Amino acid sequence: MSELKLIVGNKNYSSWSLRPWVLLKALDIPFTEHQHYFTPDNSAFKSFSPTALVPALIDGKQTIWDSLAIAEYVYEDHPAVWPASREARSFARSAAAEMHSGFSALRSLCSMNVGVRVKMFDTPPALIRDLARIDDIWRYGFTNFGGPYIAGSTFTAVDAFYAPVVFRSNNREAQAHMCRMGAGLAVLPCRLAAQIDGLEPVDLGEVPPPRNLYFGYHRDLGKLARLRALVQLVAERLSD
Repeated sequence: MSELKLIVGNKNYSSWSLRPWVLLKALDIPFTEHQHYFTPDNSAFKSFSPTALVPALIDGKQTIWDSLAIAEYVYEDHPAVWPASREARSFARSAAAEMHSGFSALRSLCSMNVGVRVKMFDTPPALIRDLARIDDIWRYGFTNFGGPYIAGSTFTAVDAFYAPVVFRSNNREAQAHMCRMGAGLAVLPCRLAAQIDGLEPVDLGEVPPPRNLYFGYHRDLGKLARLRALVQLVAERLSD
C-alpha cells in the first residue's frame, strides 16, 4: 500500500471528514491530508470523488469515497482499526454502522460546529431517543469490554465514528455521566458532582489542573469605565 492521501473538508463542520482523520491520527497510520473548501455545489469535488462528497481516501490508483468503507479498507493492512476479539469487533462494526446510517434527529438538530456551544431550549422526543440510544451503546461497550474505549482497551474505528458526538455534547454534565459509567476522570464543580450518584472524589495529591477563562468584549467598548470595573471585579472574585 502506498502512502495514503486523505481528502477532507473543514473538520470543524464536516463530521464525516473528522471520522477517518481521527482514526488515522489515533492509530498513527501515515497519511497526507488535503483539505478542500465547501462551495454551493461542491462541483470541484468531482475531481477526486465520484459522489462529489468528502471524505475520500486515495491509495495509488484506488479511491475509497465513504467513511465506513475507508475504515474497512485501512483495516486490511492495519488490524488495529477494529477490536481483536470477534465479539468486540462485531459490536464495534454494528455500532459504527448505526452511526453511519442513523441518528437523524441528532444530525439535524445538533449540527457539527466544534467552535460553537449552543444551549438548546427544547429537546424534541426524537432527539431524546437518539441520545438515549447512544447512551445504551456506550454503556454496553464499557460494561462488556471493560473500557476505557467503547469496544475495549484500545481506540478503534467505533470511537472515531462517535467522536463528533463528543464534540456535540462536550459539557460538564456529559463528562460527569461518562465518569459515572467508568470512562475515566473529570474535573467537575463540586455542586454538580454531588448531584450524581456513583461519583467519588479523587485525591490526586496535588492541585487539579487549571481551566483558562476568557472575558470577551468588543474592542470599541474597552474604554468604558463600567466595563473595566466589571472585568476587574470578575478577575478578583475568580482569583479568590
